[in-house]
Amino acid sequence: MARSKEFDKEAALDAAVGVFRDHGFEGTSTDMLVTAMKIGRQSLYDTFGDKWQLYRAAVERYATAETTAHIEALDSDADALTGISAMIERVVTEAHKACLGVGSVCEFGQTHADLTAVHGTADGRLKKAMHRRITEAQAADKIVADLSPGEVADFLVASFSGIRIAARGGAGPDHLASLGRLALRAIT
Repeated sequence: MARSKEFDKEAALDAAVGVFRDHGFEGTSTDMLVTAMKIGRQSLYDTFGDKWQLYRAAVERYATAETTAHIEALDSDADALTGISAMIERVVTEAHKACLGVGSVCEFGQTHADLTAVHGTADGRLKKAMHRRITEAQAADKIVADLSPGEVADFLVASFSGIRIAARGGAGPDHLASLGRLALRAIT
């Protein structure tokens, strides 16, 4: 009779997210994963498939959580610009933690359709919410009206990536905060 798995799959996946955030796909060994996930090698394969399937699941879990957190910050205030500012501040505050989304795009670009689909879903969900709040802020004359909401959303997402890469490169809190302020200033 087969033994039932005696670990929390979600907690193990969260642990894998942490390893992949810090080391990327290529820099992560199976030994690193099983140690962090506190599971055996066979349990990893039986539950998650191979390393690529685990990576893809980790990126999807991370992208879903990050997108949800961005949207919560975006919707944290009735004033749209204040919500947009809160989202930018969240990125600045969290930038010292490696971003699995940015890392996976840098490592793989669009070479894996399954990973590209994960990024596309998260990007579409976030930009839809951003478009809504940007439109509200433009209607209140708080964001430059001659830019399309899509352009503003694209700019902010690119700024978020830049802020996270700057943090990964050693930029300190003051530098990151100035990047966040400049991103907000560029659209107002």
